[in-house]
Amino acid sequence: MEHLVQHAVTTIRERFWEPLTLDDLARTAMVSKYYFLRVFTRVTGVTPGRFLCAVRIQEAKRLLMTTELTVADIAVRVGYSSTGSFTRRFTELVGASPTHYRRLSLPGEKREPGLPEAASAASAPQPEPACSGTVTGVLHTAGTVLSPVYVGAFDSAMLQGTPASWSTVATPGRFTLARVPAGTWYIHAVAQALPAGSAADAEPTPLTATAGPVRVKGDTARRIDITLSPPDWTRPPILSALMDLDPQPMAA
Repeated sequence: MEHLVQHAVTTIRERFWEPLTLDDLARTAMVSKYYFLRVFTRVTGVTPGRFLCAVRIQEAKRLLMTTELTVADIAVRVGYSSTGSFTRRFTELVGASPTHYRRLSLPGEKREPGLPEAASAASAPQPEPACSGTVTGVLHTAGTVLSPVYVGAFDSAMLQGTPASWSTVATPGRFTLARVPAGTWYIHAVAQALPAGSAADAEPTPLTATAGPVRVKGDTARRIDITLSPPDWTRPPILSALMDLDPQPMAA
């Protein structure tokens, strides 16, 4: 039944600004909405509503970076009737307000340096949580990585919001996430890379990896191995602003 889900994902990407409902998407797939919801969630890892929201916010990020449209105009273009609702959802999923995210994308000296507000706060030295652990692991990739690999512990299977703990890895290799609060987390990694076999002047593409859910308990260490690969059609867009920073490219 993957073809039904792929058709629904195509519909979402092509008509995201419309008020699409679960009934609408199930109708295009010609199955009951309950069956459609189960199959879509199993294939993509998220509900149709969350996938739709991710596509809308991804388009909003693109418009903020490439146009001078106001936040209110962008909200309407991506399917929100309320600027306030759009701003709250954008800030929650990206980890920075629309205005701050736009400043991060400015060229040259106009660009606002550093991390988004929420990500910066998360990366600052914090008191040791009353109950926390460490996640370690090894990153693998078949491509040529052009930037540092960002690795973080997030509370969602989607790469969104602000990580509870994060670090960078200069090349695929070992990583450590310290002071991860006790709980259940998803470990996400992302980098810009050239896929294996690509020409040296090819356009870089994102490589991503997700492991989880990972259960972290106090004073324990969890070790995981994850492999970076190009995201396929089943993966929701990357939303966290932490992954949109402009790191210095790695030396050849």
